[in-house]
Amino acid sequence: MATRLLLISDTHVPARARRLPDQVRRAIDDADLVVHAGDWVDVVTLDAIEAGAARLVGVAGNNDGPELHARLGEVARFDLEGLRFGVVHETGAATGRETRMDAAHPDLDVLVFGHSHIPWDTVTPRGIRLLNPGSPTDRRRQPVCTMMTAVVDDGALREVELVPVVRGER
Repeated sequence: MATRLLLISDTHVPARARRLPDQVRRAIDDADLVVHAGDWVDVVTLDAIEAGAARLVGVAGNNDGPELHARLGEVARFDLEGLRFGVVHETGAATGRETRMDAAHPDLDVLVFGHSHIPWDTVTPRGIRLLNPGSPTDRRRQPVCTMMTAVVDDGALREVELVPVVRGER
């Protein structure tokens, strides 16, 4: 049976947006698993996503306070249909990222990360899929805010899609 994923990071509520965009809320409702790669900023956002998600895996980021760090930690790992996933907030500079992540996470198939607000989708030399969904609330130097969707089916990651978050729905 296929599992629908929503990948988000750097929601920064209420620092960068008053609330999650309606499009993100609908995507949470539609997903079988929500993965959040840190920088929630407030506990209210964690509680809201946790209440709306069928299942949630998340980590704390550099802008998250002690309560979020205590509830989430900085690294999460889970298996889904035989794929080994990891979630972290920061991976360091883009230069050399693939090599560093191969060394840091040799047992993973997929690593979801955030921090930069810059979408990223590459495969390391050892075969780890690196995914950064960007930010649904703070585009920084990107043309639009973003999130990612994907499907895990029959032990494979499929249909990875970078989804623009419509500005009018903030």
